[in-house]
Amino acid sequence: MSLTIKAHIAAHFNLNLRTAKQTKLTDYNVKIRPKPIYHSNQLIAFQPKMSAAVKSASSAIKSSLIEPDGGVLVDLVVPESERGLRTTEAESMPRVKLTKIDLEWVHVISEGWASPLRGFMRENEYLQSLHFNCLRMKDGSIVNMSLPIVLAIDDETKERIGSSTNVALLGPTGDLIGILRSIEIYKHNKEERIARTWGTTAAGLPYVEEVITPAGNWLVGGDLEVLKPIKYNDGLDHYRLSPQQLRKEFDNRQADAIFAFQLRNPIHNGHALLMNDTRRRLLEMGYKNPILLLHPLGGFTKADDVPLDVRMEQHSKVLEDGVLDPETTIVSIFPSPMHYAGPTEVQWHAKARINAGANFYIVGRDPAGMGHPTEKRDLYDPDHGKKVLSMALGLEKLNILPFRVGFLSEVAAYDTVEKKMAFFDPSRAKDFLFISGTKMRTFARSGENPPDGFMCPGGWKVLVQYYESLQAEEATQQPAILTS
Repeated sequence: MSLTIKAHIAAHFNLNLRTAKQTKLTDYNVKIRPKPIYHSNQLIAFQPKMSAAVKSASSAIKSSLIEPDGGVLVDLVVPESERGLRTTEAESMPRVKLTKIDLEWVHVISEGWASPLRGFMRENEYLQSLHFNCLRMKDGSIVNMSLPIVLAIDDETKERIGSSTNVALLGPTGDLIGILRSIEIYKHNKEERIARTWGTTAAGLPYVEEVITPAGNWLVGGDLEVLKPIKYNDGLDHYRLSPQQLRKEFDNRQADAIFAFQLRNPIHNGHALLMNDTRRRLLEMGYKNPILLLHPLGGFTKADDVPLDVRMEQHSKVLEDGVLDPETTIVSIFPSPMHYAGPTEVQWHAKARINAGANFYIVGRDPAGMGHPTEKRDLYDPDHGKKVLSMALGLEKLNILPFRVGFLSEVAAYDTVEKKMAFFDPSRAKDFLFISGTKMRTFARSGENPPDGFMCPGGWKVLVQYYESLQAEEATQQPAILTS
């Protein structure tokens, strides 16, 4: 896994260092364990020991957070005092039922991850996002918005809405979620959307098969109001901190730099090496208290990815074993669904973390990528994600900070001599072993242990137990299928 950091560098530093296997996709439902893994977020509640320099600072000190896109963090949750009135109003409106993934997007929009977006996109916003990967504000400024965030409806729903200007949004189970006001309905050209977002219309793209192909032929945009904060009741809600909550936590910890790590896989020691080395470099640059935002993706993922609850348990073991330092780490779930759209999607991942206040963003090899769904090759060039981030419109407040300029140490691999994950040294290339995510999952499924030092023992045990339970479940289902 190679690494670069997309970083907003404080003005006083003023740095500018810009230098498959085909998988059958049949079941996208994340399996959540009936019992919650965590009863409280110990990492968030943790009060870190401050250095003498930090202790001597004023209690009113604020972290060096960059402004959210648009200058103001969007919060679309209706105040509790107004919920009764809005609920009564919504009950008389035409209704649009949301899918599970639609609800995840409501969550994303309502908390401000997509600031300054204030609802599902109307046509002019959709076209800007689709064709330019950004939105132009009224004052002429540009913010990045690489993924269309839209709500699809079918012909029947469109007819039911008729000339109404407002609609009520119902959750997958029929509960009232919110209101979409001053709506606009426009054509959903699926082929164009797919081609421009993924660069291909090949069959087998996970998000396309789950979301776009079965969706209606119309899109409805408007201003969103959410009646109450979105909860999933899966034992992990306390990890779903909003951008506003994260900014408050950064202030509480008196952070002067925040570096975010986006991931949807278990953490191995190579990931930890990159994160720890990032902090070391920030300290060398003069920052006193850089904080890591460990930010796993919590929305839709494809069928063969490790489920969220298992990943969160594995992440917990990584911190328990001291691979990452709980004093300088905040763990939170990023609620966005996953597109697997490579360089297009990685812009969204970076932009959303800006709204949470992160001023450094770690990006690895082939971010948001996947194997081609029908051919034995990567869908995207592994280096294009980090290159696109250095050029993307609306992300100018971020700059690339390479690791150890002029040396290929930005790639983390397993050092067979030192028996640990280390930065790749091309002068002794034969001593290094590259272990992909696919290879890691193969080890776990077979019960085979990876090389010592690849992953902390507690975290590896979580993965092995997950795959053992999956195989046991598949074994019990097989006789039933044969009988049928």
